[in-house]
Formats: sequence, C-alpha cells, structure tokens
Amino acid sequence: METYTDVLLVTANVGSLFDNVDEIQSEWLQELYKTVHTYKPRFIALHFQEVGGKDYMVNMGHAEKFFWSIESSEEMKDFDRVCIYVDNQFQTEDSFTALGSIYFIHKTLKNIYQYDFNVKDFKAVSGKNKYVGSLNGVTTVEKEKFPKNFWPDFKWSRKGFMRTRWIIHNQGVDLVNVHLFHDASNLIACNASPSIYSANRKNALRYVINRISDRSYTPLPFFLFGDFNFRLDTLSLVQHLSTSADVQTVKKDSNNEVEKIICEEKDNDHQVLLQIEEKIFAYLHQAVFREDNGKAVRARSELSPTLFTSAQSLRNTLV
Repeated sequence: METYTDVLLVTANVGSLFDNVDEIQSEWLQELYKTVHTYKPRFIALHFQEVGGKDYMVNMGHAEKFFWSIESSEEMKDFDRVCIYVDNQFQTEDSFTALGSIYFIHKTLKNIYQYDFNVKDFKAVSGKNKYVGSLNGVTTVEKEKFPKNFWPDFKWSRKGFMRTRWIIHNQGVDLVNVHLFHDASNLIACNASPSIYSANRKNALRYVINRISDRSYTPLPFFLFGDFNFRLDTLSLVQHLSTSADVQTVKKDSNNEVEKIICEEKDNDHQVLLQIEEKIFAYLHQAVFREDNGKAVRARSELSPTLFTSAQSLRNTLV
C-alpha cells in the first residue's frame, strides 16, 4: 500500500500578472502546467499574494478569470476536487488581504480530508468548492489581516495570512499563505540595522507562527509559504558597497528630508557607483547580485536560520 503522496507547493506574488495581463499571464500559466506535467503531483497547493495587482479595484475581474482558467484547463482535468479561496472584497479595508489559495486533489488520491474550523473536525473533500469574497463565515479557511499596530507610521496595507488544514495519508498539516511587509522606502531602510521594516516583518512572522501554534486548535506541523518580502540588510549592504566611495546626501530644500544618497568612486572620474532614492537602488556593478547566486552579498541578509524548521524534517512528517 502506498504510504506517501507527491505534493506540489507553489507560491507566487501575482500582482504583475494582473497589471500586465496580456504580457506575461499566458507564459506564467504554461510554466505552471509544465511543472505539473513534470512532477505529476497528486495534491497541489497554490498560494497567491496581491490578487488583482496594485490597481485591484479595476483588475479584480481579471483575477477571477485567472483562477477559473486554471481550474477549467485541460492540464488540470485529472484533478476532480478543487478548493478555491479568494479574498477580493477590497471594500472592507479592515479585513482585505488580497490573498488567494487554490488546492487541487487528483482523482487517484483517496485518503484526504479538510478541516472545518467551526466544528473542529475533518471532513472528506468532494467536488469543486469556490469561495470568493471576504471569506467571512467560510469554515474551512482562516484568514486574518495583520493588526494596524504592526505599522502605525505607514499607510494602509493588504498584508496578512490565510490557513487551511488537511489530512493527507493520515498526516495532519497546516498550509499557510502569508504576505509580509515590504520596504516602503530605501532611504528609511538605510537608517538602521536591522531596519524598521525588518522589525515589522519579524513581528508579523512571529505573530503568524504564534497564531497557528496556539491552543485554539490542536497544533500540527505546518508549511508557511508566501511572499515574505525578505531583503538584504540595506544599511549593512550600502556600507559594504561604498567602502571606497565618497558619499553625499542630498536633502530637499522644503523640509530638509533626505531625497537621495549618492556614492561616487574616488577615482575613475568620480563615476556614480550607487544612487539611492525612495524607490530607486541603482548600483553600477549589478553582477555582484547575480554571480554565484549572490554569494558576495548574501551574508548581509536579514534572515535568521532560527526562524525556520528545516525542510527535510518537515518533509519527513509527511511520508
């Protein structure tokens, strides 16, 4: 008797798919279908962030068509059970996260159940289950927007998390779609190490882990996959890149706030080595970020290995 099943976990910030529908959406879908064909999973979890893109009020209709195109595609015809959760209710700002999760179950996979958070019990999955809206009252998913006190000095955000719970081959597991905070300004990110944005991400990640590990429900192994927005530590990186440069700060005349930081080479005709503005980080030697998978700058990552359980140990709980 088979004691394991092949599972495919996919996460994607799909904001650009809806901002440029005709340019990249078709190619993105073909890559997804190619991956499914190559690995032949029996259970697929797709976790999406920024559903609808930046202009979500206009593009949310495109988002729904995108989800339905995946569900009805020829490539997914052997997945006879589908669960779709899309938070598209942008009118409710206090709870809108723009998260979407789709789960596909292959016709050959029999031993699978989904958790109902209301009755606190697992139920067999059947048919195609589609939930689009605020998701309030949907008992097979937990969705939460991060509390506003996580970013009191920043404008309204769509960040949050969404959780579903499953039994696959007698092993219970939580699948958590998460979207953490981004760096709103490169200039502010340069002010401290770690930056205020890094602290926000750390607080939000710990909040998610604490929420899914509390005693409201029996704790289970979990997979967190989404858009963590992790960055290199900006201040440390800038110091590293500009060790042999002359640094000048340009301020606005109106309020004396920093408008840009310019690092010029001391020789080579004072060529601009690095220029930083709120939304610009222009470094002359881009290869440093690409060569050897960015090894030269990876040591300046904000990531801490203590935040994560090894992928191998998690995998072992499922087989």
